[in-house]
Amino acid sequence: MPASQPTSMWPIHSNGRLTIDLDAIVANWKKLAGKSSHGNCAAVVKADAYGLGAERVAGALYKAGCRDFFTATISEGIYVRKFAPDARVYIFNGFNAAAANDYRKHRLTPVINSPGGVERWLEKPRKNMRCALHIDTGMNRLGHTADEFTALVGDEKKAAALNPELLISHFACADEPSHPLNAKQIKAFGEAAKHFPNARKSLANSAGIFLGRQTHFDLLRPGISLYGGDAVNNVTNPMKPVVRLEGRIIQLKYAKKGETVGYGAAETLKRDTTIAVVGIGYADGLHRQASGAGTLFRNKTMSPGGMGMIGKHKVRILGRVSMDLTAFDVTDIPQRTLAKTQWIDLINKDLRVDELGFAAGTIGYEMLTSLGRRYERVYVGG
Repeated sequence: MPASQPTSMWPIHSNGRLTIDLDAIVANWKKLAGKSSHGNCAAVVKADAYGLGAERVAGALYKAGCRDFFTATISEGIYVRKFAPDARVYIFNGFNAAAANDYRKHRLTPVINSPGGVERWLEKPRKNMRCALHIDTGMNRLGHTADEFTALVGDEKKAAALNPELLISHFACADEPSHPLNAKQIKAFGEAAKHFPNARKSLANSAGIFLGRQTHFDLLRPGISLYGGDAVNNVTNPMKPVVRLEGRIIQLKYAKKGETVGYGAAETLKRDTTIAVVGIGYADGLHRQASGAGTLFRNKTMSPGGMGMIGKHKVRILGRVSMDLTAFDVTDIPQRTLAKTQWIDLINKDLRVDELGFAAGTIGYEMLTSLGRRYERVYVGG
C-alpha cells in the first residue's frame, strides 16, 4: 500500500479526515531513545496505538528498530505481534490463566501485577515463557505493594522460580517534575530492582524520560510523546506533531445578531455571523464539552471552548457540539478564502491535540483515543 493511501475505500463518503504522520512518530521515538545513554526505547501501543492504528504505527516503529512493545490486553498483543514478528510484546494487564495458550502461541509476555498473579503463573511449568514483574512504588494502581514485594523476595524459591525478565513500575506525577513523589518512586524502584539483578528495569514513561537519566534504567517506555502529545505540564512540547484532524464543511449559513445557535439555544449571536456547519461531532470523538461549557480543568482554570483553523485563521466553535455536527464562526474569514474552503482543521501543527483537549476539559490522551472510525484515515510515511 502506498504510504499516503487512505485506509477508507470510499474517502468521498467521509465528513472527517485524520492524517497520521508515521515518520513523525518514528522521529519522536528516535528522539526519546537518544535521551538515554543506552538507547533502549520501547513503544506503548495500547488502545490501538492511542487511537491512531496499531498496525501502521507498530509496523513503522518495528521497521525503524523498535523491539519492545507494550499493550494493555491479550487481544491487542496478538494483533501487534502480526507486525512485530520478533519483538518482545508485553501485556500490562497481567496473566489470565484461561488464556495461557494464547500467551504461548503468540509469544506474549504478561506483566505480573499481584501475588495472585504470581501464583497463577507458577502453578504450571511455563517452558520457554518468561514474565515481567510490576512493582507499585506509589501509584496505587496495578503492581505489588511494598509489603507484597517484600514477601515475594523473602521466599527465595518462589522468586527464583518467577525469574522475571523485566521489572517495571509507573510514575504517578512525572508530568509535574518538582513533585516530591517522583524522587520517592525513583528510590523505591532502584532498591526493589536490586533483588532481581539479571532482569531489565523500566520505570520511565513519557513524562518520566524528561526527569533525567536517573529514571532511565534499562528501557524507556513512552506512550503519549510518541504521538506528539504533551507529557509534561507547563513546558514547551519538544515532540513533532503527528496528527491532523479535519472536518468537512457541509453548509454555510448566515444568521443575524440576536439569533441563537444549536441545541438549547446555547449561544446567542452578538453580531451578524457566518456559520460553517462541519460534519463531525461527539460521535467522532469531538467531545461535547469542547462547546465551551465552562468545564474546570486540572489547575481549576475554565475551558475556553474549542477552536478550528482555516489556513492561519482560528475559528471558534459556536453553540453545542452535537452527535454528528459542529458549528464554527467563520465571519472573519475573507470571502475569497471561504469560497474555496472545504475543510476546517481541528488538530494540526499549530492547533495541537492537547489544545483541543484543554478546550474540552480533558487531556490529549483522551482526545486521541476517542477518535472514531468514521474518519477517512491517511497515513504519511512509514
